[in-house]
Amino acid sequence: LSLSLSLSLSLSLSLAPPPQFGVDNVLCHVADPTFVGFCSLRGADCGVKTIAKADPHEKVGVLASVGGKPHVVEYSEISTEMAEATREALSGSGTRLLYGAAHICVNWFSLPFLRAFAAGALGEEGSASLPLHVARKKVPCLDPDKGGGSVPLQPSEPNAIKLELFIFDTFPHAAKLVALQVPREHEFAPVKNAPGAASDSPDTACAAFSRLCVDRLVAAGGTVKAPRPCVAANSGNGSRPRPLLEISPLVSYAGEGLEERVAGREFELPQHLC
Repeated sequence: LSLSLSLSLSLSLSLAPPPQFGVDNVLCHVADPTFVGFCSLRGADCGVKTIAKADPHEKVGVLASVGGKPHVVEYSEISTEMAEATREALSGSGTRLLYGAAHICVNWFSLPFLRAFAAGALGEEGSASLPLHVARKKVPCLDPDKGGGSVPLQPSEPNAIKLELFIFDTFPHAAKLVALQVPREHEFAPVKNAPGAASDSPDTACAAFSRLCVDRLVAAGGTVKAPRPCVAANSGNGSRPRPLLEISPLVSYAGEGLEERVAGREFELPQHLC
């Protein structure tokens, strides 16, 4: 942003700060006005969306305080004891995970904070920077012991080190960070695995988006007829995909304004409202 002059242009034109999100999350609410307004009204430098962890060992980073500073701590950096630690729920009924606020990579940054960080004006004596994280990956390569190094090899174990930068490592330098906890079923359906996988696949993400669209359609007064047999291609695991409903964001961003299109009507799936 700094090198492209986008920061300077945004500041000079008094544009709204840019939200940031992961492209693999099908349920991400891009430029969510509730989230942007929440961060702005709180006068925050940074804002994050979180969801409740599905279980203690779900492979997601969590929002935590480290040395009095806000951090996103990766699941690989938390011990079993920390992952399973609980506290009493604020409602007084039952317990909750102590480290249960999962970071879903939907963030907000104020323009002055971004400019100060990019200019090296934060941290001790302006030394703020993003640390490198080590990720061990399985990377296809050539087998040095076969065919003179010309035979492709698909490693079964990690064989390479990848150095990564995470945008959330700016959080410890924020004077004020705020978090907005949102419902998982409304805002988080990542695509991390191949089609046909039991979780976090294109199939499960499509199903989650369809369920959200059905909920919005019903809330607006429409009904959904029991689906007819689907004749689409196999989803990759030998089973037929369920008929889906998609409501185009050009029709409704988050369910608003649907009444005049769907109230009193019955819809048979699959269906695309556009």
